[in-house]
Amino acid sequence: MAKYEKLVHGDFDQLIERIDRAIMNNSSSASFEDSSRYSAGSFRCETRVYERFSWMGGNRVSMAVTLVGAENSYHLSIITSGGSQAMFFKINTIGEEEFLNSIIQEVEAM
Repeated sequence: MAKYEKLVHGDFDQLIERIDRAIMNNSSSASFEDSSRYSAGSFRCETRVYERFSWMGGNRVSMAVTLVGAENSYHLSIITSGGSQAMFFKINTIGEEEFLNSIIQEVEAM
């Protein structure tokens, strides 16, 4: 598992779209799997799940992206998982880290 969190500011829909574009454009095997949205007043929350093939690990890796907050101030959490080939302990997490690293530059620019 690899994790990245950051406080971001801006229009909620534009932030989600920018993150989505970065993920899909930075990996030829990335796919959007599903999402969940919730809002109450100015509070908004969206979780999106992506998946891609990890060439290094020879398996699929998932990434969960959650954006939550209100009034142009949001907490962004990105967590990757999968990719390990061991049964009882985790080895070979390179695919997870590479999937996460593919979007960090875009997020840092927000």
